[in-house]
Amino acid sequence: MGAAAAAAGINKLKATLAEGGTASIIVATGVSQFQVLDLLARSDLPWNKITVFHLDEYVGLPITHGASFRKYLWERFVTKLPLPPAAFHYLDGEGDVEAECDRVSELISSTSIDVAFVGVGENGHLAFNDPPADFETEKPYIVVDLDDACRRQQLGEGWFPDFESVPDRAISMSIRQIMKSASIICTVPDERKAEAIKNATQGPVTPEVPASILQNHSDCQLFLDQAAASLR
Repeated sequence: MGAAAAAAGINKLKATLAEGGTASIIVATGVSQFQVLDLLARSDLPWNKITVFHLDEYVGLPITHGASFRKYLWERFVTKLPLPPAAFHYLDGEGDVEAECDRVSELISSTSIDVAFVGVGENGHLAFNDPPADFETEKPYIVVDLDDACRRQQLGEGWFPDFESVPDRAISMSIRQIMKSASIICTVPDERKAEAIKNATQGPVTPEVPASILQNHSDCQLFLDQAAASLR
């Protein structure tokens, strides 16, 4: 699953680089992205020609925390690259988060995203857009409230010692910004996400199942393991 997703993304990026010389991507975090990011980093892509945008980050969580997505991306991806990327736009959730949204929104608004690497949450969320997701906002990055289902997932995956420690807000790339990506590579493992995948792929497109919006994308590839696909 992860290997197939990484290979698909690498092929997309090589075609983009051959045509235009540069590329821009979005990277996600979480368990679903472990192998994808590892294989991307070990590929022969010219990273000094690739700009990277960060999908989402908790509000108020220090970069030293084990669940920090900045820490995750630095340790699991950036430090593994053979060349520094052309730019890597991290999200900082520790200061003025509205100002941080404005800063990164301005950067991505002047960029065409070639490939977005994303996952789907147990509650059907896309990035940290929990249901009911905002399908209308044009702002690229927004501050969102995290619902209990999302927070329980983070606890269950072992990122936090108890439920109260899980942040209840995050900076997230918006739905419309994700959908502007030329290609989307969506990787989803585990039986605990099977219902979300069934609803996102077989049900109606609705803010109550945020990932269902991917049905409307012209170039979205969904990579599942057998457990995640068990209800399809």
